[in-house]
Amino acid sequence: MAPTTPRQPAGGGAPAARVPARKHAAPAAAASPWAGAGDRQRQREAKRNAVLTTAAELFNERGFHATSLDDIAARLHVTKPTLYYYVKNKDEILLACVSKGLDMTLAGIEASRAAGGNALEQLRACMQVYAGIVMQPFGMCLIRVGDEEVPEPARSELRRLKSEIDLAFRRLVAQGVEQGLLHPCDPKMTAFVIAGGLSWIGRWYQPQGSYAPEEVAQQCIETLLRGVVAPTPA
Repeated sequence: MAPTTPRQPAGGGAPAARVPARKHAAPAAAASPWAGAGDRQRQREAKRNAVLTTAAELFNERGFHATSLDDIAARLHVTKPTLYYYVKNKDEILLACVSKGLDMTLAGIEASRAAGGNALEQLRACMQVYAGIVMQPFGMCLIRVGDEEVPEPARSELRRLKSEIDLAFRRLVAQGVEQGLLHPCDPKMTAFVIAGGLSWIGRWYQPQGSYAPEEVAQQCIETLLRGVVAPTPA
């Protein structure tokens, strides 16, 4: 039997091109309802941070002893047993809160000094950082909750780290005097006044008040650096 010839299209044109076979795409993998290890860790850290932030806010509002784990759980709309997935007890929460406040402060001061400038510029930048942090939940907790509330040995470490804040201000004041940018003074005493004045913002500042944090920081810094007595006309 003779082979058949390809059928020509009407009108004598060229043979029709062969259409390649269509490959079917592989079905998309179903999304797993179980998060990966990295996602689970990030979620846990986010939830733990929410616990700490809420606790810091309550400590600032009511005091450490007047705040219970039930209060923290209620504000987060979770059960008290849920908190134990992220913290052991109230003492651990307090230590974590004040540690965060200290870490933020020391890191901010170091970054301000590393940015350069003369001693007065660095001092002003450090004061700006410190004033801003003591108006935030963790920084405010650092100021409002006394060292005696923190159990040992963490209490001694907390006091040591707090002294580093005073020391940073003391060094900048001494450099400012050496550079002729500040009046001659006792750097240690002046640093205590500066750090104490800024720390006290964390005691009286109310987030719902009429002054924005930036306004509070600016006015307090200017008062501490310039004083309140008008210069005597020459």
